Amino acid sequence: MPRKKPFSNKQKKKQLQVKREKKRGETGSSHSSRNASVERGPGRDRQSDTSDSETTDIRRINHQPGTRDGRYDPNRFRLHFQKESKEEVEKRKKIAMEKILKRVADKELEIDMNQIYPEDKGLDLPRRPSWHYNMRREELMRKEEKSFLEYLEALQSKNPPGTLSHFEHNLETWRQLWRVLEMSDVILLIVDIRHPVLQFPPALYHYITGELKKYMILVLNKVDLCPAPLVLAWKHYLSKQFPHLHCVCFTSHPGQPYSTLLQKKRVRKKVGGNQAGGPIHIMRVCQEITAGRVDLSSWEKKIQRDAVAMGTEGDQADDGLESVLMEHHSDIAMEMNSPTQELYKDGVLTLGCIGFPNVGKSSVLNTLVGRKVVSVSRTPGHTKYFQTYYLTPTVKLCDCPGLVFPSQVDKQLQILAGIYPVSQLQEPYSSVGYLCERTNFLSVLKLTHPDHSPETPRDSNTQDWTAWDVCEAWAERRGYKTAKAARNDVYRAANSLLRLAIDGRMCLCLLPPGYSQSKDEWESHPDLCEIIALQGRKEEECGGREDDEGESSSELEEDNDRDADDDEDADGDDEDDTVKADKKGLTLNMFSVLGENECE
Repeated sequence: MPRKKPFSNKQKKKQLQVKREKKRGETGSSHSSRNASVERGPGRDRQSDTSDSETTDIRRINHQPGTRDGRYDPNRFRLHFQKESKEEVEKRKKIAMEKILKRVADKELEIDMNQIYPEDKGLDLPRRPSWHYNMRREELMRKEEKSFLEYLEALQSKNPPGTLSHFEHNLETWRQLWRVLEMSDVILLIVDIRHPVLQFPPALYHYITGELKKYMILVLNKVDLCPAPLVLAWKHYLSKQFPHLHCVCFTSHPGQPYSTLLQKKRVRKKVGGNQAGGPIHIMRVCQEITAGRVDLSSWEKKIQRDAVAMGTEGDQADDGLESVLMEHHSDIAMEMNSPTQELYKDGVLTLGCIGFPNVGKSSVLNTLVGRKVVSVSRTPGHTKYFQTYYLTPTVKLCDCPGLVFPSQVDKQLQILAGIYPVSQLQEPYSSVGYLCERTNFLSVLKLTHPDHSPETPRDSNTQDWTAWDVCEAWAERRGYKTAKAARNDVYRAANSLLRLAIDGRMCLCLLPPGYSQSKDEWESHPDLCEIIALQGRKEEECGGREDDEGESSSELEEDNDRDADDDEDADGDDEDDTVKADKKGLTLNMFSVLGENECE
């Protein structure tokens, strides 16, 4: 029996450091972690990391432990973003501690598509290189890797360091996009209605409609989180900018508001036919596109049956719904898909679901299917593999992991859009400042300034606030304390505020160009009633303008409401669970709490 080698305290410390870095997604980023990897054996740390980028300036997000049998790699499609330097992080943290927050005018919330995706910066998507059936799998993969590296080099040559936002560096995820685009007849691009220009790259539209000669349906998801006039304005703006685009509004929660600011799950109501508002609109667009070449009558009947089951049975709806055939695709079957395959093969319509992380793709998929077939989570990149679902014998749905396209959007706005896991942010305070400058946070959160003293009472509205002050005040209000010194845990408080924004409890909505001037026209538009009906709200709720301060009822129920960050990894953006309203607390209308200025 070989003699055991001594294990010093220094080696133990190094091992713990590697485990912490691995949990944060920084494996291989420092000298100590590389040494520890060598000590534990070659290839151990790289076993579940299939990134094609071997550079040390890439941060790998959402590391998951590998399976025992080794057949499935849970980290294959993990997010890969470019790592920020410590100097950049410390600089933003210092600014967040010193910069006085000032309210931003509504005009600055108007963002044009060209601001996010300028045409002269080469913000394209990587293309799959040409191939033929006589190529071996290894040869094809090497060709794809070479093409992807050339794409990254061209992108960096046209954009100086620091100008690009976070975007996907994991080739495996881009490969999934290529396969879905090749397999699908119609592409469903799902975006969040609060910031659709961030998640709709024009290069993708031109590639699908121009080169692939396929149709694209833009699904404006989460319309229940925005005022109806703003939803209508975004729909008209995008339809005007892209003439071959079909825009459809969608929500998985019609008429299901949060009853309190910190309530984790929404109150599920019986809304009857409105439950099927989004799916029926997608089905009608597909009928227009296919023009009778595919029989979609079975899909229409399924939507009607699902709507009746949801409206009458409530929690028991799953028992009355039809089973759905689900199949996995192997890599070899997906890699050798012909991009020139015939449309509607065998009379089957194939819909491909793509989009950025955290836009609600899994929720849309569950709603289309009529039952929970995909787990949902607020964590970006939750979908880990490619699957297809047969809604009916003639309609097939393909799901793709979310990925982030290159752009020049502000990174703080990207974080508020939910593309970066909040729990793994190195510096969340600047994003909190970005949020507070664009919302009426004092009336919503009811904060007391950290420098406030009972002897010298001062109004919080007249005091100067920094992002750090907001986090410290929120930590004091929620009772977030550090373990050792029992100081206010500002990092946890910052993460909590960002989750409130991502979940829609603090609503930050971007505006289309010219919306501030033409707002009255959109509020009286004849199509407004259709959006209100889809949201599951009464018309009088949107008709009048609420006071920003007067109707606020954001009393935080500390004992009954559980903060979202207490369960970071819980699956569920509250899509699939039914909860009862807390009858002891005050009901909360999102739009009356925030005021329409804050939601628009």
